Order: sequence, then C-alpha cells, then structure tokens
Amino acid sequence: MASSNKHITNEIHFNIQRKIVGNMTTESWQNIPHAVYVYEPDVTDFMAEYAALKAERADEQKITLNTVIMKALVEGLKAAPIMNSHIEFDRRLVRGKITTYSNIDISMPTVLPNGEMMTINLHNFENKNLKEMTNYVNDVHRRAKQTNLTEVMINVSLDNTFTALRHGKLIQTAGRLLGSLTGHYKISPLRGKAKKEYYSIPETDRLTKHDIEQGTVTISNLGSVYREQRGFNPLLEIIPPQVCVLSFGAAQEKPAVVTNKSGEKDIAICQILPICIAFDHRAMDFADIVPFMRKLDEIFADPSVIKNW
Repeated sequence: MASSNKHITNEIHFNIQRKIVGNMTTESWQNIPHAVYVYEPDVTDFMAEYAALKAERADEQKITLNTVIMKALVEGLKAAPIMNSHIEFDRRLVRGKITTYSNIDISMPTVLPNGEMMTINLHNFENKNLKEMTNYVNDVHRRAKQTNLTEVMINVSLDNTFTALRHGKLIQTAGRLLGSLTGHYKISPLRGKAKKEYYSIPETDRLTKHDIEQGTVTISNLGSVYREQRGFNPLLEIIPPQVCVLSFGAAQEKPAVVTNKSGEKDIAICQILPICIAFDHRAMDFADIVPFMRKLDEIFADPSVIKNW
C-alpha cells in the first residue's frame, strides 16, 4: 500500500462557538425532516423604493437594506404565524406539540465588530418600525465591543447542558462536560480579577445570554457576506426547537416575464431576490407558507408601503 503524502497546513480545535454550532446543526440534521422551497420574487420596484427612502433619510440614521428586507419578512411571518413556532416531538410515543408565539424573536447570524460570527436574538421585532429595528441592531454592535464572547457562550452552553440534564439526557450531559473540561478542547471561563472586572460592566453595556438565547425563528442574510454572488441558497438547517429558517441572498439581475404598459407580456431584466424557506415537515406543510409568500408578493408589488414602516 502506498504511503500517504498528505501535508497538514493547519489544525484548529473547536472553540466554544464551533462547539455550539456543531452540536445544534448535528441535532438538526439528525432529528428534523427538512422541507424546502426557494422563493424568487421580483424586487425591482422594491429596490427602487428603498433607494428613494435611503436618499430621503440621508441626514438621519442610516436605514440598511438588511433592515428593510427583514421588516418585510417579519410582515410575512405575521401573515403565517405557524412559521414562528417551536415544536416538541416524542418519536417513541408519536406525540407532538406546536407552540406558536405572538412575539417574533429573530435569531440572526451577525458579524460583530471584532470579526467574529455570533447568532444574536433580536427580541420583539413583530411591531418595531425601521428606526426602532435599526437602533436595536446598532445597540447590539455597541454592546458587543465590550463583550467577552467566550464568556457569553459558556453561559448559554451551561444553560443548554442543564436543560438536557432536566430532560434525562445523562449521557449527552456527561459527554458535553467531558468535552469542555479536558484536553485540547478545554474551555476556560474568566476567573479571579478578570472575571470580577468583566462582570462589573453593566449588562446594558455588554451582551448577555439573553442576547444569544434561542429565538422563535431564524433569518440569515447570506447576501451581505458576498454581494457579487450569482446563485441561491437551496437549503439551511433548522435550529431546534424552531420550525422554520429563512435566508435571503443578494438581489441579482435576471431575465423575467413582465407586463408592459400596453398590457402585453415582455421579457425584461429584473432584480430577483432569492429567499430560502426551510420548514420542519412534522409541524408544517407547504400550504402553511403560502400566506407568507402572498404577503411578500403584496409588498413587492406595491413597495410604497415601506414609507409607513
């Protein structure tokens, strides 16, 4: 047998962030039957309306495209409330429960000022206007500058571990503790003076586990990662116990069928926004996401509504 000529260039052991991501995504793919639809609305007029709104508010606080699209998605979720739910399911007994929430708490993967990625829980976005949403996100970035992300994620991980213990998952709990406290994968929380100094920072000036705890639904802006992308995201994992995840890419110019001023069908270059809708098939069927898409169709057909947001 020929000897291997592999040359290792780097070796990185999982930090607390990758541990949490690895655990949650593995649980997702092992336990959730994903159903997916890629929705591709024409947002040409919507983008023009956003550009006008941005110009009108040039002297005020900047409203980002991310915020405007997120607001549209929130309006869609309000039209299809089951998408904003959590699920409990016992496969052995074939018993399940779906809990739908009036508050829309958005789990959004966010690049923080130090370049690290963290999923932030944007609480109570169901009735916030564009200015309030913008202020909330800006405040998250402000507080992140004084946050020890490892410390926050350790607190969340401990909560998850104790929750697993309360549900009788003894082997899983023991494995988590062993993996976090030993060897190359050991996670070290703050101690002594460093811990005292860090926790002396008011919670209003740093992120806490409340900011990264599980939301009611996940929305991921993949378009902001690479705006020049030419494609769409066909699938994203649902984070339990949520029943839905939404992701949107960058708006892209594509040929589309439109109705011209004469009322005839024509081909035009339009801006198409790819939106991936992944849902837990135990909790929902395709018909359940139709009201969500109908609401977005309504917004994109008459985007002047964003002036009232």
